[in-house]
Formats: sequence, C-alpha cells, structure tokens
Amino acid sequence: ASQGRCQGFNCHAALTSLITAKNAKEEPVKILSDLGELRGSRDVDVLIVGGGPAGLSAAIELKKQGIKNILVVDREPEAGGMPRMCHHTGFGREDLWRMWSGPKYAKYYRDLADKLDVEVRTSTTITGWADSKKLAYTSPSGLGEIEAGAILLATGVRERPRAARLIPGKRPQGIYTTGSLQRFLYQEHLPVGKRAVIVGAELVSLSALMSLMGAKIDCAMMVTEEASHQIEFPYVVMKWALADIVSRTPILTNTRVSNIFGQKQVEGIELTHKDGSKQLVKCDTVIFTGNWIPEHELARMGGLEINSMTKGPVIDKDFKSSVDGIYVAGNLLRGVETADHCAMEGKWAARAIRGFLK
Repeated sequence: ASQGRCQGFNCHAALTSLITAKNAKEEPVKILSDLGELRGSRDVDVLIVGGGPAGLSAAIELKKQGIKNILVVDREPEAGGMPRMCHHTGFGREDLWRMWSGPKYAKYYRDLADKLDVEVRTSTTITGWADSKKLAYTSPSGLGEIEAGAILLATGVRERPRAARLIPGKRPQGIYTTGSLQRFLYQEHLPVGKRAVIVGAELVSLSALMSLMGAKIDCAMMVTEEASHQIEFPYVVMKWALADIVSRTPILTNTRVSNIFGQKQVEGIELTHKDGSKQLVKCDTVIFTGNWIPEHELARMGGLEINSMTKGPVIDKDFKSSVDGIYVAGNLLRGVETADHCAMEGKWAARAIRGFLK
C-alpha cells in the first residue's frame, strides 16, 4: 500500500484511519457502498467508467436523450468525484450558474442521476478489456464482464506525488497531495499538522489552502518553480482574497523544493531558488498540488491513441477516441479543468454517443 502509481492518494487516509482505530482498540468505521449486487455478465447500451462530474453529467444527458440502458461504474464508495472532498465554494459556475461547495455540487448530480433512474454502481473497479466493447470488473460482489454498445471513459486525473517529482529525503508522515489531504480532513476526519507548505501555485493550490484554513492549519507559504502563479481570472480574485488578504500566504516563485527533512514526521524542507541560494523552512506538513497526469491506464490497455503532450487519449470534435465506439470526456483528456467544465464535456460527449447509437 502507498507504493503504487498514486503513492497512497487513494488508500493513505483510509489505512491511517484503520491503524489509528486498531491502536486505540476501536472498531474502524466501515464505508458501505450502494453496490446493489452487481455480479456476473451484463449487456448495456452505454457503459460509463467514472462517476465524477463528467460521467454523471453524461449519464443524465443520455437519459434525457432517450437512452435507457446505461450503467455507470466507479471505484469509490460514493459517486460524485473529487468535489465530494472539497468542502469549499467554487463549483457549478459554468454548468449550473451557481457557486456551491464541492459536496453540494456532487450531491446535485447524484440526486439528479437517481431521479432519472440512472444505474450507478460504486466500489466497482474496471480491471481490463476482454475486447473492444467488453470490460472486466471486480467488486465486493465478485468478478464479471460488461458488454456495451458504446463506452465513455471518464476516469479523471491525479496529481503527481512527491516520489514522481524525484524530490530526495526520507519518507516521514506529513507529505500529501491535495486529494490525499482532503481525504484525511473530510473523509477520515484525521489530524494533519500545524504548519504547512503548499508546493504549487495554481487553482488547485487554492483548494489546498482553503482546506488548510478550514482545519485551522497555518500555511507558511506557497512555492512554485514558475515565474509567477498560474491562477487565472476569475479565480484570481479568490487568490487576492484568500492568499493575499485573509491568510497572508506568500508565494515564492522561481523556487523548488530540493529536500524534505524528518524521520517519523516532517520537520522541514529545503528550498532552492533560481540563483542557486538555499533556504530552510520549518514545517510539519508538505502538500504537493497540481502537476497533473490523466488516469489513462485503462485507455492505454484498450489501445487508444495517447496524446504525447497531454498524456490523455486523442479525440475528435465529438469526443470519439481512436477506437470505434469508445468516447472520452473530462480530465482524462488533458490533465485538469474545473469540475463544471468536465460536466459540460460529459454532456457534449453524451450527445455524440446518442448519434453513434442511433
């Protein structure tokens, strides 16, 4: 565990919670899914892999377009994607003309999918391809295969963890990505630290800052190797308010983290500036943000052509991949966009899928 490609992004918080409960001789919290006994072989019109904003939005649009036999599968115990973990505002601006918190935004799409009788199976992981229209899965109810007339891949994106960035040092507790930080705080309700450094200065870095502020954790600084921050309008207004005024968090540019110190717990980091000078910063928490890579393993296994720049599948104007009948939407395409933009892409891809099926 914590040694795979995500370096603990998905399991770190849950494992810590289990170990903590075991040491305290408490019964660990069990996360139950709404799986509903998915097992054996299934035939559907459309299979959607990924129950985040893009996947749920696509399923909802397909239902509205008259496609009835739709199945959405997601490896998480609850659909909704990463907005479930983002307990701050900023979601829904582009698709809903709202500014909601992440959980409220995710719940909106789950409730709408449920209202339209979309079949969503959680805690279900797609493990491979039997052929171009048939996928194998595993779930708490067993193994099986799903054959579909069309497939939409909406598996999303992940941040590159510390190991993938080749930053030297020990492996103490206190090193997170934005996603794992929010799992610790909001899913497992575990303590994180008292003084943090955010590595990165883009939109998701603001999400990490807001999570720290909500947990009353001091943020010493944000650090980026770029010449300036990468937060664009209209979200730069949030940067002015949250980083510059409320928390007074400085942003160090042209600076990289060159070492992490600490044995059991992070004790500090070494920064290297563009001119070669070094700086030591005391902290007990380091959060790596951004530097995205699409969750493209399933796409690669299926033989989809991958864009060498974005690392996501190549698509045409209708979100169709290089393999006939397989479509792609959301952050799997190119790293990261906002959740509401991904939801819009899911809707557009659904319309193209309907045309393909008809």
